Amino acid sequence: MTENTNDLRETVRRRYAAAATSVTEGAVACCGPGPRKADQNFGSTLYTTEERDAVPAEAVAASLGCGNPAAVADLHPGERVLDLGSGGGIDVLLSARRVGPAGKAYGLDMTEEMLALALAGAAKAGATNVEFLKGTIEAIPLPASTIDVVISNCVINLSTDKRAVFGETFRVLKPGGRIGVSDVVADDALSPGQRAERGDYVGCIAGALSFREYRDGLEAAGFTDVEITPVRTVADRMHSAVIRAVKPAAPTAR
Repeated sequence: MTENTNDLRETVRRRYAAAATSVTEGAVACCGPGPRKADQNFGSTLYTTEERDAVPAEAVAASLGCGNPAAVADLHPGERVLDLGSGGGIDVLLSARRVGPAGKAYGLDMTEEMLALALAGAAKAGATNVEFLKGTIEAIPLPASTIDVVISNCVINLSTDKRAVFGETFRVLKPGGRIGVSDVVADDALSPGQRAERGDYVGCIAGALSFREYRDGLEAAGFTDVEITPVRTVADRMHSAVIRAVKPAAPTAR
């Protein structure tokens, strides 16, 4: 990676490490075009009261995303699900409830402070079908073709190598597997410079792909049935969106 890439990743890591350690102080700030106070576009307000009540308060407080991917992915009992950039673990814990004891929910994060928070939350919730992994979303530490569903909540826009993220996501999915992702996406007309004018990189704005770039990236990795649906505006001509796609099933043997 280039020095600039390393610098950006370290900046992201520091921001989310600080968010994890500040949870108990009730002063978490992260995604969004500026300091987050009561931003309805990010965080725990995007979950139902029932969902918030079903997980530890710390997991709710550490919720920093722009959607509810465990819901949009339409998880089913027995499935194995992977959350890219799992943070404090809210989406992993909700996924674990949806897939039940016959399924499993993995969380992947590069930030030790977030992993510690997530592990504590899983223990507090008594969740036995979850596993948290340390690593980056550009190099997923799981074997190929082992996951039914990949979710992510406003994290892919933070990666400095999104092509690697899409390729790794495709690799770990089973044939016929799918993604259900919440992420920030820019209008096609906005240049990278114009996106940066609307917010910084760690605020989930400057690093966002356009609709066309997102679709092209997923299709280049091998995904089909790509759907990108804007849900709400988070900055001028930038949107929280739901992204769905499918890894084609293996050809039928003849």
